[in-house]
Amino acid sequence: MKILFVADRLETFKIEKDTTFAMMRECDRRGMEVFACEVQDLFWLSGDLVKASASRLSLDLTPQAQWFTRGKAVNHPLKDFSAVLMRKDPPFDVEYFYATHLLQHASKEGARVFNDPAALRDHPEKLAILNFSHLISPTLVTKNAQLIKAFHEEHQDIILKPLDGMGGRGIYRVKSDGLNLGSLIETLNLEGQQTVMVQRFIPDIQKGDKRILLIDGQPVPFSLARIPQGSEVRGNLAAGGLGVAQALTKRDLEIAHELGPVLRAKGLFLVGLDVIGDKLTEINVTSPTCFQEITDQTGFDVASCFVDALIQHI
Repeated sequence: MKILFVADRLETFKIEKDTTFAMMRECDRRGMEVFACEVQDLFWLSGDLVKASASRLSLDLTPQAQWFTRGKAVNHPLKDFSAVLMRKDPPFDVEYFYATHLLQHASKEGARVFNDPAALRDHPEKLAILNFSHLISPTLVTKNAQLIKAFHEEHQDIILKPLDGMGGRGIYRVKSDGLNLGSLIETLNLEGQQTVMVQRFIPDIQKGDKRILLIDGQPVPFSLARIPQGSEVRGNLAAGGLGVAQALTKRDLEIAHELGPVLRAKGLFLVGLDVIGDKLTEINVTSPTCFQEITDQTGFDVASCFVDALIQHI
């Protein structure tokens, strides 16, 4: 089997926690041929197929060694791979948008792309929760500063965040005193030019922002609760949060079992649900993470579970 990973620069991987690396390592362990390229390596020429200038990787996991050796880049039709895994990290910008169109065209040519490119476009990670409004806390999506101020007046303690952020970047909490609300609105919505999301603050963040993984519609039995440290309001690992693996609660399972079949039917093979307390806050579909943290703490091999499920589709 030949597996292509469309990802960020391999040199940027922090392999002790990178989920894409864990996927590559498991594929390599099973004797699959692992290839990699970046989004800019995808191309199409009229009269031909969608291709990628991709290199085969050799993995070296000995201490102090560079973890990969890259072979010569060769132009491969995407349909010739057993699977194409779209693992480009956010932001979901215009170039990501264009890449999904190329990948969707490749799908029509016979390529097996995970997650489905059209589903990636239809489920922006912050806005996808609008389809499950009964599971979320009070939420506002707007460019309008007055609507944000009215939302704050009603709910008193709120979170503001950009729609294209990742890793907790650009997330702010405004308490009942409204301190700096006007300035934050100007910063985030660029004086009415950029849409933002505003949500009522969920005090259960102190117990962690839980990442629940869905693989082919089924929940991994453990979440990773990302717990804010010190005075920080963000639990994201990239923002210094402490990751603690824990068994899914009854409420976690209710949310996972409701969303799993729906998202699977739309072509979303791997999904990361973010849950604070009993509320759904995000649906991550571009490059869900936390495989290694869960495996290291619980012994449940998430990467193996992922590849097992992938094989069933290819």
